[in-house]
Amino acid sequence: MSMNQYWADLEQPEYDPEEFVERLAFRARSATGVRSAGGGQGQGGRGELSDAQQLHTAFLTAIKDLKLMHEKQMTKCEELEESVREEEKAHWARVAGLIQRNRAAATTYKSLDERINLVAGKVVHLGDQLESVNTPRARAEEALKLMKHFDDFLDGETSVSPVFMDKARLYEAADIIQKLQLIAQELPEKEFSPAQRAIEAKYSEIEASLIEEFVKHHRSGDKQKMAELALILSHFRGYNECVNAFIEQIQVTSFRGKDPFKDIVPLCKTSWSTISSVFPSPSAVMAKFVLNIYHVKLKQHIQNVLSDKNNTELYLRNLFTLYSQTTRLSQDLSHYNLGSDQLFLSKLTKDIFARYLDSYINIESRYLNDRSKTVLTRYYENKGHQRKNISSSGTVSELKRDIHGLIAAKTNFNIGDIVNYGGETFLSEEVAISLLQEAKEAFRRCQVLSKTSDLAANAEEIWNLLVSYLLHNHVDYAIELGLAGIPLPESKSAPELYFFEVVSQTNTIIHLVDKLFTDSLVPLVASTPKHGSCLHTKKQELEKLETKLDQGLDRSLAAVAGWIKTVLSSEQKKTDFNPVDGDPLPVASSACIKVVRWVGGLTVKLRDCLDGRNVEWALQELGVRLHRAIYEHLMGFQFASAGAMTLICDMQEYRRCVADWKQGVVQSLFDTLHAMCNLLILPPENLRGAAMGDQLASVDKTILDNWLQLRVDYKTARLANCL
Repeated sequence: MSMNQYWADLEQPEYDPEEFVERLAFRARSATGVRSAGGGQGQGGRGELSDAQQLHTAFLTAIKDLKLMHEKQMTKCEELEESVREEEKAHWARVAGLIQRNRAAATTYKSLDERINLVAGKVVHLGDQLESVNTPRARAEEALKLMKHFDDFLDGETSVSPVFMDKARLYEAADIIQKLQLIAQELPEKEFSPAQRAIEAKYSEIEASLIEEFVKHHRSGDKQKMAELALILSHFRGYNECVNAFIEQIQVTSFRGKDPFKDIVPLCKTSWSTISSVFPSPSAVMAKFVLNIYHVKLKQHIQNVLSDKNNTELYLRNLFTLYSQTTRLSQDLSHYNLGSDQLFLSKLTKDIFARYLDSYINIESRYLNDRSKTVLTRYYENKGHQRKNISSSGTVSELKRDIHGLIAAKTNFNIGDIVNYGGETFLSEEVAISLLQEAKEAFRRCQVLSKTSDLAANAEEIWNLLVSYLLHNHVDYAIELGLAGIPLPESKSAPELYFFEVVSQTNTIIHLVDKLFTDSLVPLVASTPKHGSCLHTKKQELEKLETKLDQGLDRSLAAVAGWIKTVLSSEQKKTDFNPVDGDPLPVASSACIKVVRWVGGLTVKLRDCLDGRNVEWALQELGVRLHRAIYEHLMGFQFASAGAMTLICDMQEYRRCVADWKQGVVQSLFDTLHAMCNLLILPPENLRGAAMGDQLASVDKTILDNWLQLRVDYKTARLANCL
């Protein structure tokens, strides 16, 4: 095997000695197999021995070759190591030379640094000496020049010096005249008044020229020249005139539209970039610029918009919008540095709106009064209704109503004035929503336009107006009309019960009022004494309405019970429960069917008009009164066995009628009454056991004995002692 083949196997990325030996043996066997392929089968034994010898020889040869390769590689490694050692010695020699050179350079640098410091000290000392000589000389030169210029003004005439005549030397002339003006102020006026007047005249002339140049460069947009002129003018009395001219020039091309609020923020942004690069004190100039915008453009716009107070609604809407826009504008401009006063913009806003905000709540109250009156008046006019002065319901009115009912029951003559207006409740959710929306907008305006100290009081005033018009003049009035229109219990016709619609609409309106109270009023009065006052007002008013609603429901249910009694007394016949012509079929009586159908319709109406626990209370009270009316009605009849079966059928109808109400008390009453009806058909020997059953165990024995007396066989069957 060649050396190249060995190197190819040994230099593989993943070298494995065992795999190398296997590959070597495979190649040796392959070479032996080729040579022995021509031999016969008889030579098989000798062939295998020869293969082993060949394999042994191949391994020995490979070992010898590998040793030879190893020796050659060791020789090469020794030669390379010797070469590396010689190169390392040469490298260290070069490093030592570089270190020596670096030490020499550091020494030289230190020497040069010391010499430079020495020379620098001498130069500074020489400069100080030159300055001490040159500064007085320059000052003397400057003083001499000023004296010469001042001499030109001593006769009281304007100087004809070339500096003041040449417009190109305006900056130099400004510097000279500014210093001369300061000097003239220190001189006695008695001796130097002509010169002072002449200098003042030239001062004013140059100042005007500087401002004129500033305006010219402002128009051309040369910020560099503007900055130079502004710096010079900052030493002149007319610096403010320069600033005013700048502000006026900016506003010449601005505020082209009707709404200045749209232009102010972009204008301030572009103006700030100019102001910050032109004026030496940009914050003061920006503050003056904003002050001019507020007190000139903005104030004039606000006065124009709010000048007409005839349309109060539009006036309040515009006041709210303008104040909100101005407040938002102040927030947008607050990031500019407008001086040390952090409340600068807030004070500007309050100053502009002061006279409008002082009278705000009076105008708001007057508007709410007028608007609420208009809404209610228009509603009643559309209904063709003339408001009546109704005395509040109470003990006197209740007594009067009871007397009318008693007279009607005794004489069959109704003297009470029951007016139900054809089912009109005179309650309108649209009217309520309109008044609530007006109050909501008023609360929004109140929150923005009221002073912090007056906010809670103003909010309470708006709330009281809403209570007065919505709850007193509308809801309470409608409830009083509804109470007056409830039929008497002694009515001879089916009662028209419209008061349930009044209850439904009142509940809806109260929910809306409660939502407005929570969402709009509470945030304005929270953590103030007015919060408790408003809560008390709300609680008091709602309790009044609730009392009247309970009174109306009680009257309505009394009318229901009265009508049930009327139906039963007029429709129920003696023969229904004590037939004289044999035993009729056990079916419910016509009186029972009529009552059940009418109560079923009333149940649907109750569920449509009432909600939540009000439905449960009304159905329970209705069930109790229905049970009482039926029980008292049955106590006036005599029952035979066949008639008792009819009564039991009636009772099944009544139980089915009230079962859907899911009122445990009512179901228990009718179950007990049904069990009592069973006593009317049981034989005497079973009565005691039935009376002791679960349904009747809690019933007083006197009641059961009175009930048994309704049986036609009570005396003949001797039922008095059966219980």
